[in-house]
Amino acid sequence: MFGGRAALLLRGLRPRLRVEPRRHRDPFRDLPKGLDKFRQKVKGILPGSDWTPLPVSGDLPPEQADVVIVGGGVVGWSVAYWLKRNEPRSGAIRVVVVERDLSVSCQSSARYSKASTVLSVGGIRQQYSMPENIQMSLFSANFLRLIDDYLHVIGQPPVDVQFNPSGYLFLASDETAAILEENVKVQRMEGAKVSLLSPTELKKKYPWMNTDGVALASCGLENEGWFDPWTLLNALRNKAISMGVYQSCGEVTSFISDATEMTTQDGERIDFSRIKYVNVQMPNSTEYATIQCSLVVNAAGAWSSKVAEMAGIGTGPPDSVSGVKLPVEPKKRYVYVFHCPDGPGLGFPMLIDTTGAYCRREGLGGNYLGGISPTEEEEPDIQDLEVDHEFFQEKVWPNLAHRVPCFESLKVKSSWAGYYDYNTFDQSPVIGLHPLVENLYFATGFSGHGLQQSPAVGQAIAELILDGKYKTIDLEAFSFNRLIKGEKVLERNVI
Repeated sequence: MFGGRAALLLRGLRPRLRVEPRRHRDPFRDLPKGLDKFRQKVKGILPGSDWTPLPVSGDLPPEQADVVIVGGGVVGWSVAYWLKRNEPRSGAIRVVVVERDLSVSCQSSARYSKASTVLSVGGIRQQYSMPENIQMSLFSANFLRLIDDYLHVIGQPPVDVQFNPSGYLFLASDETAAILEENVKVQRMEGAKVSLLSPTELKKKYPWMNTDGVALASCGLENEGWFDPWTLLNALRNKAISMGVYQSCGEVTSFISDATEMTTQDGERIDFSRIKYVNVQMPNSTEYATIQCSLVVNAAGAWSSKVAEMAGIGTGPPDSVSGVKLPVEPKKRYVYVFHCPDGPGLGFPMLIDTTGAYCRREGLGGNYLGGISPTEEEEPDIQDLEVDHEFFQEKVWPNLAHRVPCFESLKVKSSWAGYYDYNTFDQSPVIGLHPLVENLYFATGFSGHGLQQSPAVGQAIAELILDGKYKTIDLEAFSFNRLIKGEKVLERNVI
């Protein structure tokens, strides 16, 4: 796809180079001192008054950190936790997590009203087609099973994510049955417990189901189901903070970098850079904080491409490595909660229909939740989190009622919308170091699977930072280099 500089990077070659360092001045370095002088001046003009046009935040991050994590969702806090858990000695690494969601209170328990994590349906499965995805979810399932051993904080109640092991049930038509069977072979090879069911066996096990159009089904026998996303997020956050991680409520607005221009024998120039400072705007204030850092982790989810652009990624010429963008953007997805008094009981799994519609039980008392991903033409506006109720009536309900006839009489009780950090290139995550911004790591683009894979991804990024390589699960397939090469990594079981 690219020659010259891209080939040098991808082959790991570095011929004789002439290094010409270029240092950018930090325009925010003296900003806090200037604002403080201005406040003192206003105070002198208005003696006895508590009013200030520039309110001071009480939650400023430290001025220096080893690692700044941009994004305080479940992936960001998982990275923070594993860094502190695996640090060579207690207090060896100073980690700061920056979260921009203004519903997060740095003085009390976080609420995260707009975060993708807590707006998820909370599923976990091993029924993927890629070994890496299967391995990550197996790791996460074991983590959830032993979660109190990992995340318990002395003096606080035991951690219980309320895991419901009802499994996933995938249905395949004649056209997709062979693919489903191939996927199950891979899953079993990786250690997942999955069974195949014929339509007759399916009807016997789930008598409430209409099996018309179903040629084959796969059912997860263990380590699959759903859990409470909020509990996992808050447990990771609380444990990380108890281990010394700093939380900063604010929005990362820019980076200050040092750039190094390297010239090959052929006269070709390659620009490498390192982020030196992270500028954070504090909430409800004109105040900025500047954090000097060694490494940055981009775990900003649906908004991670904006963070990447701050580091110059994707801003170069179209035919260059620096012109390759991070192809992650927000996609809005609806979740509907409905009631059906005569619906299936406790044995109802996370059902994935041949149409892509899904549903699962939600607690007791005949409550369920479900939805379906829209087609490209149906993608909703991402400017807000408003729910389209007609979408349920026209796209979700007909498919669910066809497969589960008792759902003909359901009644919608509530609904919400959330954002996927959707990788438009291949719907697979981008994990690891950027080839040009030498201290920027990615953990984003999960396209709806970030919650269930977050424990494994946090461990993987921590290994890259602390050990320089993957040790538990090799996730090199998800590196940024595949975007440069134009080689897609396709997961066939995306919901």
